Amino acid sequence: MFIGVPRETHRLEHRVGLSPYAVSRLSRYGHTVLVEQGAGLTARFPDSAFEAAGAQIVYNNEEAYKRADIVCRVGVLSREEFDLLKPGLIICAFHHLAVAPREHIERLMSLKATLIGYEIIQDEHGDHPILAPMSEMAGQMAVHIAAHYLQNQPGGRGILLGNVPGVAPPTVLILGAGSVGYTAARHALASGAHVIVIDEDLTKLRALSREFSGQIVTVVAGMAQLERFTSIADVLIGAVLIPGAHSPILVTEDMVKAMKPGSVILDLSIDQGGCVETSRPTTLDDPTFVVHEVVHYCVPNMTANIARTASRALANALLPTLRNLTRKGVAGALRDDRGLGAGVYMYDGQLVNEKVGATLGIPTASLPDLVGQG
Repeated sequence: MFIGVPRETHRLEHRVGLSPYAVSRLSRYGHTVLVEQGAGLTARFPDSAFEAAGAQIVYNNEEAYKRADIVCRVGVLSREEFDLLKPGLIICAFHHLAVAPREHIERLMSLKATLIGYEIIQDEHGDHPILAPMSEMAGQMAVHIAAHYLQNQPGGRGILLGNVPGVAPPTVLILGAGSVGYTAARHALASGAHVIVIDEDLTKLRALSREFSGQIVTVVAGMAQLERFTSIADVLIGAVLIPGAHSPILVTEDMVKAMKPGSVILDLSIDQGGCVETSRPTTLDDPTFVVHEVVHYCVPNMTANIARTASRALANALLPTLRNLTRKGVAGALRDDRGLGAGVYMYDGQLVNEKVGATLGIPTASLPDLVGQG
């Protein structure tokens, strides 16, 4: 198969769809990997590294799309890239279709595209193996970022995210006990913070409490609990994920108003619409804004700022899926792997993800029927 790796077109998206190591593995399997010139430069992967791994360097994005059977990218397609897509192309990426414009989806349907979303692929346990490393990195970064914005100069409360003898530690409130929330809780606790995690899944909360010997406060989600704990939080980390669906708004504007001046919100659900009413997407070069004296950090692609690590982690997680797709073909792989099937938003131009279909009012087809799964 021909696998295309175009250069990301969104501003400040520094990651690349495949690492040189992943290219070397795919080349060893007999596939041709087409890497657009300069695709890995901001992740510190020069063209020479891809060539040494067996890639063909192509000199424009049109070639990376037009010659490919499968395209591996990171972020969502830009409007300009739609004109480069050939009918029937398989596109693997973080598509986030739940917050995509309806006209984009309709255009992809007209092109009979197949869209595989990294954020919704599952394994045999129902976990999300490709999303997981990104979530873990985001959870780690969140604590470092919060520590920075709590300082006076960026507009924070002038608080150290740590433990000073004789001084009460800051309170870090985390909404969601999944991969992001778990990792953020672990790092916040290690820094010396007072950590509270809210989730509606008691099993996850019990596991978190057991893991950290009760040092983390765990709370079952509810409006009263949210109002109570947001008002005392120095840092609020929104880590709510409903795979393939728009994130629910859990923190209202009134709750934000009641937070302490100079406190910090990191809405890590922003790539799925956000879980804080006052959130809006920001960028790496202008990452924050202030509402009701509360600093908001809402960068959808925050791991693009650690592009080399993120690109390597993404490619490592993606390799088994690509190996499956290239060995069996997309239909064969989907027949044999229901977890991969859960990661398909669109197959041959037909929307198959029910959550996206319900959000946008677009009828969906049955993927098993389309691939002959019986």
